[in-house]
Amino acid sequence: MDASKYSVGYFPAPGVHNKWVMKDHIEKPPVWCSVDMRDGNQSLVIPMSLEEKLEYYQVLLDVGFKEIEVGFPAASETEYEFLRTLIDNNMIPEDVTVQVLTQCREHIIRKTFDACKGAPSAIIHFYNSVSVAQREQVFRKSKEEIKKIAVDGAKLVKKLASEYEGNFRFEYSPESFTGTEPEYALEVCNAVLDVLEPSEDNNVIINLPVTVEMSLPHVYASQVEYMSENLKYREHVTLSLHPHNDRGTGVADTELALLAGADRVEGTLFGNGERTGNVDIITLAMNMYSHGVDPKLDFTNMPTLVEKYEKCTRMHVYERAPYAGALVFAAFSGSHQDAIAKGMKYREEKNLHRWNVPYIPIDPHDISRTYDADIIRVNSQSGKGGIGYLLEQAYGYILPPGMREHLSYLCKDISDREHKELKAPEVLNIFKEHYFIGESAITVSDMHFFRNADTVETEITFKNNGEETTLRASGNGSLDAVSNALKKYTGKTYKLQVYTEHSMQEKGSGSVAAAYIGIENQSGEMSWGAGTDTDIIHASVDALISAFNNMK
Repeated sequence: MDASKYSVGYFPAPGVHNKWVMKDHIEKPPVWCSVDMRDGNQSLVIPMSLEEKLEYYQVLLDVGFKEIEVGFPAASETEYEFLRTLIDNNMIPEDVTVQVLTQCREHIIRKTFDACKGAPSAIIHFYNSVSVAQREQVFRKSKEEIKKIAVDGAKLVKKLASEYEGNFRFEYSPESFTGTEPEYALEVCNAVLDVLEPSEDNNVIINLPVTVEMSLPHVYASQVEYMSENLKYREHVTLSLHPHNDRGTGVADTELALLAGADRVEGTLFGNGERTGNVDIITLAMNMYSHGVDPKLDFTNMPTLVEKYEKCTRMHVYERAPYAGALVFAAFSGSHQDAIAKGMKYREEKNLHRWNVPYIPIDPHDISRTYDADIIRVNSQSGKGGIGYLLEQAYGYILPPGMREHLSYLCKDISDREHKELKAPEVLNIFKEHYFIGESAITVSDMHFFRNADTVETEITFKNNGEETTLRASGNGSLDAVSNALKKYTGKTYKLQVYTEHSMQEKGSGSVAAAYIGIENQSGEMSWGAGTDTDIIHASVDALISAFNNMK
């Protein structure tokens, strides 16, 4: 690796343009334009077929995009046919505008208008590269010659828009803006605007693409602020962004540029796009949502959106992709699980509306994720709080603290030994196998209770290895009487240290009770048992017998 071959390839904005620094959050969503079907599609190993594009187009409409770049119709027959299908079959809703891309080349512009003929609402997005590298290495033209390409393109799209049937708006991009002197980019954009003559009835989009990320995000923000303050016809110009993600800071570029005065964002779902991709609109929109700003895009069914995206594009959504990844809410760490479980409990106890749960930036339910399967994940790093919370959320078992800790060690040992994550059903099986009465242990086949003045007497039948024994014992309650009978039957002593119980369903005649018991042997070791039954006494006795069977 030789860093000396690299140097700063961008040009900071002239003067001081940092009003955006004083803003601490984005107050309203931008105009969103999906470029999944053009920029995203052209970057796929296998571009979408017509049928896949139609399916994906519907996904974008369902999300709520009002502007969708549907392709580069002069580039291929599939692109051309797709646009004609949308227009000829009246598949463009009244409140939606389709966008098409074209280079500033006459034959390409003309074919683009052929494809757009009759469109109810279309944006003709024309561009040419203006960067130093492109001017010197690719086109080998002067600044004036490059500007003339843009101006001639503007004149042609304006002329053809008046000749073709359809409702057209214009967008111009100085491609490779980030590698261009801001003063020159401004000069070219203003020359284009002079041709297009923006007005109240003729809004024009100026798009400032981060074709390649070159600078820190704050540099781009200052460039955008400079352009915003110096563009002609600014009140009739929509200032747009099109960030790529070469440095991994596409989201930061966009957020700071929105603070700097931009009005619109072009990007893709999940950041699909050339090289490292476009800016991820889902991350941007959900970041706003987490700050209390409605992004005006619907991501309430994120798992289905991921499924449809992967089906149509053959791409994979990374498990740690913000908001959408399968593991983004998952907590394996015991301390994290404990904090989340306590935070969720606190929220429930206080009946809170405002979301403020530790480690979880938004409510997973808002995007159709579940608490039990998506937040608490069990492996060898997990702790008692998370495992207890999982059992409670998924199956309704509310274990006492000591029992939760004991179960957590059982689960961690199994996960560590088998080198795998334990799913909720596996945790439930471990719980039942270790704490419920087994087939070969001591069981109770019959019991009756007789209440005296200060005590309760039981007549109980124990069964062990096929042999039954009936005896009587008394105690200060039904459970104490059974405990004393068990000690008499086995000749073993212990202390009943923990007893908790709860209903696992809504109160009513059909409710099921769960009981948990912890007993301490003569060496001070605890053993645990659990039981469930429609009768709380039967559930408690089952828990006691199970704890006794587990006693060493």
